[in-house]
Amino acid sequence: MLRSFLAAMVAIPLLALCPRAPARAIDWQAQWSDAAFSRAAREHRFVLLDLHAVWCHWCHVMDTTTYADPAVQAVIAQHYVAVSVDADSDPALTSRYGDWGWPATIVLAADGTEIVKRRGYIPPAQMVSLLNAIVADPSPGPSVGAALQVRSTEATNLGEKQRQALIASFDGLYDETNAGWGSEHKYVDAAAIEWSFVTLDAGNQAAIRKIRHTLDANLNLIDPVWGGVFQYSDHVDWKSPHFEKLLSFQADDLRVYSDAYSRWRRPTDLAAAQKIYGYLTKFLSAPDGGFYVSQDADVSAQITGHEFYSKDDAGRRALGMPRIDTHEYARETGWAIRALCKYYDVTTDAAALDRATKAAKWALSERGLPGGGFGHRTATSEPGGPFLDDNTSMAQAFLALYRSTGDREWLQDAVATLDFIDRRLRHPRAGYVASPPSSGGQGVFREPIRDSTQNAAVVSAANMVYHYTNADRALQAARHAMQYLGGLAAADSTRYRPEILLADHELSVAPIHITVVGSKSDPAARSLHAAALGYPSDYLQVDWWDRREGRLPNPTISYPVLARAAAFACTANACSTPVFNPAELEGRVHAVLN
Repeated sequence: MLRSFLAAMVAIPLLALCPRAPARAIDWQAQWSDAAFSRAAREHRFVLLDLHAVWCHWCHVMDTTTYADPAVQAVIAQHYVAVSVDADSDPALTSRYGDWGWPATIVLAADGTEIVKRRGYIPPAQMVSLLNAIVADPSPGPSVGAALQVRSTEATNLGEKQRQALIASFDGLYDETNAGWGSEHKYVDAAAIEWSFVTLDAGNQAAIRKIRHTLDANLNLIDPVWGGVFQYSDHVDWKSPHFEKLLSFQADDLRVYSDAYSRWRRPTDLAAAQKIYGYLTKFLSAPDGGFYVSQDADVSAQITGHEFYSKDDAGRRALGMPRIDTHEYARETGWAIRALCKYYDVTTDAAALDRATKAAKWALSERGLPGGGFGHRTATSEPGGPFLDDNTSMAQAFLALYRSTGDREWLQDAVATLDFIDRRLRHPRAGYVASPPSSGGQGVFREPIRDSTQNAAVVSAANMVYHYTNADRALQAARHAMQYLGGLAAADSTRYRPEILLADHELSVAPIHITVVGSKSDPAARSLHAAALGYPSDYLQVDWWDRREGRLPNPTISYPVLARAAAFACTANACSTPVFNPAELEGRVHAVLN
């Protein structure tokens, strides 16, 4: 989710960059902590948690209507401890309540028992009625269902029954008429496209149609003026965009369109990637090296995205600028790095790799924690942290940089980050927690959240570290995460979970492994490395063995000394003869696979 706007962006009024401020007539606490429960118990109150996002249109509406209403303010002042948190600033709360969307309204008792969970905008009168009803009868409502019970399992791969059930759920949600997965909101789900690529590589030719149909439909959500992809279409026609531009969507779509272009060389896929890349690096790129979180849909309550984004560049700038959330988090920066590396791998655009490298150095300097991990907002300990999302994002970013450059420092950083995850965020039974448990946690907060997408990211990163290094601790980390995912699939295999299918696949099959043997100063070796990076697959291990650097990171692998640069392509059980011509590399890989 173009090239001449950087100078104009410098002139954006500072007011446009300010974060969202909830209605001040309510005594909001702006940071979540266990102290909210202590105060609620002491003052005989309930806890009202308002989760919002800077970019969220309906969150702004809640501020200007519901939370500005005197009757709402009065009942909150009398009976509630009010906490209003920017969800992007707190990955632990996002992991726990992200399924409820933003705004999310969560009401809890002083002992941490959930009473109500509500999704979306609540009008003032309805909010007053809801809050008063809770005071009258604080029994948990129907929105608070029993937590899914995930039993521990020793299995480190899915059983065939589980796998087929997940595949059936995935296939059943594809919209044959309109494209995409799901029947309401339309957007590119990166995990769905990536799993479809896996099935295509396994011989499922029907996947081509589904992938292309979805990517072509999503072109309707790419801003034709500034580039970048809007968050989603709220109708199945793909032509009813919510105009927010989130970095997460830019990163996912940039990777997916780049991967598609590497496979089919369709100009539309390349053009989409270029437009998203242009927006990402011009509008969401921070001068110090990090990346910003999002851009709002609206300029103001009077100038909405529908009016603003219908205009050309000059017309837009005459109206102002939708606010950019200028927070810089490790998580978003890691997502951007990984996407920029993929774009570089496919296009050889050196500026993309330079930008990714700058971002990684910023993250190490400004968000790196002692012991190899990353903080979300700072390089020191922060409430609720460290967070799994930041650390899996950066581990995957470092692996992408190692693949793109062959520089071993990035692989070392990936190993250090993975070790940090395993030390600090490992669940004793299975999987990894979104954040460490709080010693004073109440009610539902006593049990830390394990998120399927984040655990699938651990599988992916740890599995790749294992293949690059042959380190058994990395393989064990991948298996530990997969044990949770397998237990989750066993508990409920009817849900749409392509990330579990991807994790299971990667633990079951070795990646395609291409090794370039030759000096990094040798133009022939550089050409072979570029050809290796362009191979049409993202489950791809690329090493560059310059013998002056010693042995390969995986000491069990070695290649012969040759008089000139060469590449070798290997699968789990076979390797090619040396390849000297970059144009022949892709065909040689296919020959080894078949």
